Amino acid sequence: MTDFEYEVPMPGQFIQEELDAREWTQRDLAFILGIEETALNKIIKGKTGVSLEMSKALATAFDVDDDLFANLQKTYELSHTPAPDPAIARRASLQREYPVREMIKRGWLQNMEVGLLEAQLAEFLKDAAQPHAARKTNAGEEPTLPQLAWLCRVIQIAETMNGPAYSESALSKARTNLKSLMRQPEGISQVPGLLARCGLRFVIVEGLPNAKIDGVCVWLDETPVIGMSLRFDRIDNFWFVLWHEISHVLNRHGQVKGRNWIIDVDVQSNWDAGIANGQEDVANRQAAEYCVPQSDLEVFARNRTMFTDHAVRAFAYDMHVHPGIVVGQVHKVTKRWELLRKHLVKVRQYLMDTATIDGWGSIAPVTV
Repeated sequence: MTDFEYEVPMPGQFIQEELDAREWTQRDLAFILGIEETALNKIIKGKTGVSLEMSKALATAFDVDDDLFANLQKTYELSHTPAPDPAIARRASLQREYPVREMIKRGWLQNMEVGLLEAQLAEFLKDAAQPHAARKTNAGEEPTLPQLAWLCRVIQIAETMNGPAYSESALSKARTNLKSLMRQPEGISQVPGLLARCGLRFVIVEGLPNAKIDGVCVWLDETPVIGMSLRFDRIDNFWFVLWHEISHVLNRHGQVKGRNWIIDVDVQSNWDAGIANGQEDVANRQAAEYCVPQSDLEVFARNRTMFTDHAVRAFAYDMHVHPGIVVGQVHKVTKRWELLRKHLVKVRQYLMDTATIDGWGSIAPVTV
């Protein structure tokens, strides 16, 4: 029973009061309604509920509001309906804050009794509560809870990875090799191994709904981690986000004692719109330069009639990159996002066998 201060009477009691006020008998009302007296008696005694059709019929017979008896029946039924399982409210609270059902689907959490589920989630999110965590995104905003959940998954996976100690000089030298991989989509398959040899942990975790997260630079003490979501499965976006995160690493952005992280949200769109500041501006400019030398792009962009398929292919050949990477830069210059999109090829397929991946049906062997 719900928290009423008194027991709610049956609708039949109100029907009887209306009969008494008019000095009608049940037989009189049954005649008026065109039903059997026994059927009416069951309604008055509460053995049968008042249907919506009967509610309107009674309202007409007694000349009262159409919804009077329907509301009386609803109030009576609610008062005698058991309270819902408290776990429902607790699960709803979890789902409002975090995409818990999606996290269960992906194997990040186990679907258990709500108290154990809450404990699991608290343990899962422990890395987001680190005292040295820089709780900002690249846009200077507080990260959303789904973004923090994604970040925690990246950290959990990175902690299980083994490899040599991080070498900043090795990563700096590796930029030449990375550049050579930008000519063909297939070259992307070599990126994880190249980064691993530098002591950098590279993790790909499918993004969570509505998170809009592109990547993250995480420091586990002296070990850098780059996490990417491949939110946009395009060659231009992959390389821009990767170079953006590498820039954070090489500039030691956000590194403090303990753990720290920089979550990058909507990276290329913010760069395209000219939205950046501080460390993000540095990372954006260096990422763009790694993709296509900006002085060369400026010369190429002076004559916009040159943005043809042939011209873009020729320019990409000269720059030693895939045409799709040039197209991504052309889009920024022209704001014409429809140009030559056929070159924006998908790349995730080239990482499935060489990268540490969690998502798209693949679950990293990590338990909370």
